[in-house]
Amino acid sequence: MPTEHPVPETRVLAIASHVVSGHVGNKIAVFAMQSLGCDVAALNTVQFSNHTGYRQWKGTRITGDELWELYEGLRQSYLNEFDMMLSGYLPGAAAVESVGRIAEELRHKAAGNPGSFFWVLDPVMGDNGRLYVAPDVLPAYKKQLSHADLILPNQFEAELLSDVKIESMNSLQAAIQAMHERYKVPHIIITSVSLEHPDHPMSSLSVVGSSMTSTGQARLFKIVFPAIDCYFSGTGDMFGALMVVRMREAITRSAPDLLHRDSWLSDDSVAAVDLPLARAAEKVLASMHEVLAKTCEGLDAEMKQAGEKLDRMGITGDEERAKAFHLLRSGSAELRLPRNVNSLKYPKIEFRAVPF
Repeated sequence: MPTEHPVPETRVLAIASHVVSGHVGNKIAVFAMQSLGCDVAALNTVQFSNHTGYRQWKGTRITGDELWELYEGLRQSYLNEFDMMLSGYLPGAAAVESVGRIAEELRHKAAGNPGSFFWVLDPVMGDNGRLYVAPDVLPAYKKQLSHADLILPNQFEAELLSDVKIESMNSLQAAIQAMHERYKVPHIIITSVSLEHPDHPMSSLSVVGSSMTSTGQARLFKIVFPAIDCYFSGTGDMFGALMVVRMREAITRSAPDLLHRDSWLSDDSVAAVDLPLARAAEKVLASMHEVLAKTCEGLDAEMKQAGEKLDRMGITGDEERAKAFHLLRSGSAELRLPRNVNSLKYPKIEFRAVPF
């Protein structure tokens, strides 16, 4: 196995949620990026006992002013030198605006050195047709997208940001093109795409990505992979963290001159499937598929013993038993990341980018 780090020394500001127990938000992002050799500064937007999928938790959310104050603390001590920024869950429009201010300042600092700052933005707002943030978060994100280098919306979030209803591969293409044109976002990956298509069986999911050309046209690729019949939390956080590293790695190894170009955009002559974005996504999905498969195996094994465990706990009532079963299942479904760190470092690539 290779021992060198996949990227040169890279300092990342990670702005996302934090949980005491479990693996979501910055809890997973920091581990993943540090395991791959990045120096990560974690700015936590919430401090919860556990993720909200348990349906019960304790903790607090940070305000937009508090978020900015923490960044000011870094700045006053000369600790705000960052090559990349990853932003995930932000608790409200004010927090989105504060993160935008941080990105603008870091971009301004890098103005004399093109390509020296890169923002990966995961616009966490909802999924499966349901918004789980306040309505004013959407317009706040729309104001910030033009400052990001790479955005990672899921299918529902892409609909919200593009104002295009995604019902087919054609409308998905239209949504990506709309975001390139409207927000000038250089790189886009839409995660967890589930649409009927001849080469996309219903037992599969896909990611669809694009790096725009110099004229703002989409260069589309897709990667189809088998769905795993389990529900997980934290997959978006893991995807974003790994994309930070693998995008920088793909640029460093295949086109290092792009590190000195705004937003690391490839020449128009580069085909979609040969883009650094596509190469990075292949590696990210390889790691994720391995970790999720191993997590699902562990979940199945633990849940076979759940009934006996509830009996030992003395939980007998139907309502109490159903609640306890859900809590046990939520705990068993936490991503098995620490024990499978080699899947992050040395993934076996099985799913390749193909033309859209």
